Amino acid sequence: MIFFSKPIFSAMKKISVLFQVVAVLLAFSTVAAEEIASGYMMPPKALADLVDAPYSPRVSVSPNNEWIALMPYPGLPPLEDLAQPELRLAGQRINPRTSGPSRGWYYNNLSLMKISDGKEIPISGLPDKIHITNTAWSPDSKYLAFTQTNHDNIELWLVDIEKAAARKLSNLPINDTYTAPFEWLSDSKTLIVLTVPDGRGDPPPEPLVPAGPIIQENMGRKAPARTYQDLLKNEYDEQLYEYYFTSQIVKMTLDGKSTKLGEPGIVRSISPSPDGKYLLTQIIHRPFSYTLPANLFPCRVDVRDIDGNIVYEAVDQPLADMIPVAFGSVSTGRREFGWRSDADAALYWVEAQDGGDAAAEAEIRDKVFLLSTPFDAEPTELASLGLRFSDVHWGSDDLAIVTEWWWQTRKIHAWRIKPDKPGGEPELLLDYSWEDRYNDPGRPVFKRTDRGTLVLLTADKGRSLFLSGNGASPEGDRPFLDKFDLKTKKTERLFRSEAPFYESVVRVLDAGKGLVMTSREAVDQPPNYFIRNLKKDKTTQLTFFPHPTPQLTKVQKELIAYQRADGVTLNGTLYLPEGYSPEKDGPLPVLMWAYPEEFKSADAAGQVTGSPYEFIRVHRHSPLLWLVHGYAVLDDPSMPIIGEGKEEPNDTYVEQLVASAQAAVDELVRRGVADPDKVAIGGHSYGAFMTANLLAHSDIFRTGLARSGAYNRTLTPFGFQSEERTLWQAPEVYFAMSPFMHADKINEPLLMIHGEADDNAGTFPMQSERLYDALKGLGATVRLVMLPHESHGYMARESVMHMLWETTEWLDRYVKNAEPREKKE
Repeated sequence: MIFFSKPIFSAMKKISVLFQVVAVLLAFSTVAAEEIASGYMMPPKALADLVDAPYSPRVSVSPNNEWIALMPYPGLPPLEDLAQPELRLAGQRINPRTSGPSRGWYYNNLSLMKISDGKEIPISGLPDKIHITNTAWSPDSKYLAFTQTNHDNIELWLVDIEKAAARKLSNLPINDTYTAPFEWLSDSKTLIVLTVPDGRGDPPPEPLVPAGPIIQENMGRKAPARTYQDLLKNEYDEQLYEYYFTSQIVKMTLDGKSTKLGEPGIVRSISPSPDGKYLLTQIIHRPFSYTLPANLFPCRVDVRDIDGNIVYEAVDQPLADMIPVAFGSVSTGRREFGWRSDADAALYWVEAQDGGDAAAEAEIRDKVFLLSTPFDAEPTELASLGLRFSDVHWGSDDLAIVTEWWWQTRKIHAWRIKPDKPGGEPELLLDYSWEDRYNDPGRPVFKRTDRGTLVLLTADKGRSLFLSGNGASPEGDRPFLDKFDLKTKKTERLFRSEAPFYESVVRVLDAGKGLVMTSREAVDQPPNYFIRNLKKDKTTQLTFFPHPTPQLTKVQKELIAYQRADGVTLNGTLYLPEGYSPEKDGPLPVLMWAYPEEFKSADAAGQVTGSPYEFIRVHRHSPLLWLVHGYAVLDDPSMPIIGEGKEEPNDTYVEQLVASAQAAVDELVRRGVADPDKVAIGGHSYGAFMTANLLAHSDIFRTGLARSGAYNRTLTPFGFQSEERTLWQAPEVYFAMSPFMHADKINEPLLMIHGEADDNAGTFPMQSERLYDALKGLGATVRLVMLPHESHGYMARESVMHMLWETTEWLDRYVKNAEPREKKE
């Protein structure tokens, strides 16, 4: 049925079904300004079959490396699931009926596999309607705990691994509104659980008449805020937030008996000490904010004993509304709390030394402190950092690694410190740029302790540790495992992925014996798990997940490289349909799908990303779906925006964007794959922003596909993406980069799709609505599809299928079957 903006709607009700169908087709084929509404449509069966193909199960390895839990996902959920009750409070979305997340993925089955023999074992006693989330192994690997979501509550369940049997642990309803709802203690016999408080009663009623106006004020302080979604709006929202997010912390044993620990509160996080004798709690409290999400609300950080009594008051953090906008800025005072994972109960935290302002000059940015039980001494300074603290990895009294980073230089430093010798001179282990993928040394490899904590995996009596990384190279990513000598700082390569496979180390099972678990895949082989003996160069396949989409086994895949006009090397992954040959078949209609990225180095921008040997797996948003509909696809072609030295990348955003797009199309034409008159450009989020800009500032493409984008940067005035300057510091940049400001130049058809419930910072649905209004008023060819109940990424099967139908119809009309454009004089 068609809904016109003119007063003809009532008459339309009476026309015949045939006329309605014809009217829909006519409306779609014209450049009309009327809004069109219809039911959910289905794309061609070949596309639908790809989306409905099952995913391989998720694999979780037990701490003792003896078991695997296999957890399959269901298909796309029905729209009915997304249409369940939902509250959007303080940047979070919950189902008030369950006191848990209102949307998200879950597992619909659970089984076990013994690594030694690869035999899959079913689990008895599972719930009738399985809806599993929040899985966690006990430190001794004897149990696997999980939450089960029902119609009106969430339960805590337990799997006995040896018996392969599941049972409900308690009837207490779980509160899963904010953080992980349970944690194991190191004894493997006790869990710390967040529950719905006893006697919570009914939620507060919404007042018919408000008590007064909503007032906000600022008395001369600088309190900038990024653009956030789903914020509190009034006192009633505050009451709802307190009601639903307040949890009771309980201590629960394996027989289901529970003991309350302290008073209920809004628990931001809870972390048991490695020895299981203390709890690190972070409790949110008033005053709340109408401009910031919950993670920036006031928060009290305490150490409690295992009975819930506060033994150390670490800090009461105020509302974090004065953090400067410069990237790398942080709140003042104590932050980044955690336990030293290799000690009984030693608390660490970080304190800014530059006022938290990344724009301020400072020799020392952060300091790391440590305080051990019984928490009654002065904290010990562990490290002083010239850059911003990133993380700390614990190994032993003699070894910990502290990492720091800095946005302006893209630098990362890794320092070795000795926790038992505080105040000692730190030793620089690694110094690299996160943009320089070719020289990325990798990340430390960890092992599980008997207490369930993660510590650095070492060898040679603590002299060496292990590093694992993607192994970017001019040939594509080749994952690796290295042994790193802490004294010489030299590496020994233990493993590197070899063609025709893409293989990465998942777990080091036994460093001494050289046993590792890997995930291996190829272009036509889905990821499966293997046990690899590095010393004997022998592999044993553990899982045998089938190919979910055998119709894609003969799709052609190639990493291609080409140059931009300014000499910057670009690359992308070109996919061609089965059996296609440009010499025999001529050019194809092409879909390019991209996402711009900022760089401070032209050399780094030109590095190859991806691998020619990764499995071709199409997901619900993938452009590869149209390979079965007669299109060639260039996926993730480089769109680097470079600003070397003191230059800001976005100062020449449009020029660089257009040059990159032109280079990609020229390369496809050179290869005989593309007709320059039949190429579409598309993207999601910042890629949608890119798409609208390319249509506004070039005539390279026949049409654009823009999903969930933001198009007017004046609506995100305190920075966006990688732009840290404000609107008032760089108004010309905000204007030049906003396609909304150049809507009069968009003269190619544009299909915009947006979730009505978009929850991503900055991409309010209004962004698409306003650009549509502008283009409609200017007489452009444009279509806006708003998907009910969908957020930034679309989930419901009805929504996804309709999105594919819209896209297919649009591409066929304006690319595949389009008449040639008139030649310009």
